[in-house]
Amino acid sequence: MQQERDALIVGAGPAGLALAIALTDAGFTATVLDAQPREALAAPLEDGRDIALTHASVATLRALGLWQRLLPEEIGCIREARVIDGDRQNAALSFSPRGPGTEVLGWIVPNHALRRVSFAAAADRPGLHLIDRAHVLRVATEPSHVELDFETSPGLPQQQLQGRLFVAADSRFSWSRKQLGIAADMHDFGRIMIVCRMQHELPHHDVAYECFGYERTLAVLPAVGHVSSVVVTAGAAAAERLMQLPESEFALLVERQFRSRLGRMQLAGKRFPYPLVAAYARRFVGQRSALVGDAAVGMHPVTAHGYNLGLQSVASLVHALCAARTAHRDIGDAAVLAGYERAHRRDSAPVYHGTNAVARLYASTGAPQRLARQLILRGAQHLPPLKAAITARLTGRGGLQLPGAAV
Repeated sequence: MQQERDALIVGAGPAGLALAIALTDAGFTATVLDAQPREALAAPLEDGRDIALTHASVATLRALGLWQRLLPEEIGCIREARVIDGDRQNAALSFSPRGPGTEVLGWIVPNHALRRVSFAAAADRPGLHLIDRAHVLRVATEPSHVELDFETSPGLPQQQLQGRLFVAADSRFSWSRKQLGIAADMHDFGRIMIVCRMQHELPHHDVAYECFGYERTLAVLPAVGHVSSVVVTAGAAAAERLMQLPESEFALLVERQFRSRLGRMQLAGKRFPYPLVAAYARRFVGQRSALVGDAAVGMHPVTAHGYNLGLQSVASLVHALCAARTAHRDIGDAAVLAGYERAHRRDSAPVYHGTNAVARLYASTGAPQRLARQLILRGAQHLPPLKAAITARLTGRGGLQLPGAAV
């Protein structure tokens, strides 16, 4: 059995590794366990997904030393966002940066690139221990400590770790969350998201589009050069047909729905389908345990806040644990974790429920829903305070502020 660690984290995705890095930089010890082999974590395969990042998220990535590891060709920027309803040619709602020194709304980075730099940064931290090929068998939270049993290969002896705090960071379908006895409200939208990258004839001018068609939803997000990340959302049966289309026919379908705004379009890689399922844990904490990332809140991607909320959960938990240490309190104390619960529920609940309401409205094709969509977008466009509030959420400063590392 290894020496007791401050935090035992299951899940070496971007949220789990960001937490481990932040805790290590703040002077804590952390062990991360993941079922994938180290080679897959170090060089993750492309999965088609691109992540939209707010200013606060980029500030956090800079503080953790991740942003600096990204390649220039992996960082696209969003200078304007336009929302188009139905078959209209012009945007019903648009957002641009506001305030001095703010030139972009946000940035877009491939998911596999964020995973790669997260692993590289974690590997550089001496106080961070990562166990790959780890299959967790049992999680037991006791009043005084946490026990975690795992194996790295069938037939080999089981191993056990002990820690002061357990953290689940293993996806919206979290096995660890179930082991803690924490339920989650799952919402299956009955739709499939097809993601891919496409090259196009005309420049995108760093403009992101969300096109709410009556048959399917199309998002086009600017990457670097004449390349965009494309997301087509449709019902399961329709999505299956779209996946079966030859590449040229799929590209032509996207080009036509997008009204040829970017000229001729063609696929620049594979298409990847993902079912749309949102999750919201009924509790974010338990006895000596906490949930971060998608294990706490798994977002519908329509507002692109999933990873941003994940980083917020990391920042909130690290802040709570550092404050506890400063006050000479146990980091696994229920009152300490309750502070994290309150902070992350305050940050996540309005965004989660608001996003789901938007997703349901725009997945409906009935006449009343169409009228409601038009009224909402028209109202938002002509209400400067509402537009300013949405823009402020994207461009607002913030991010993870690490306290001194002295223990």
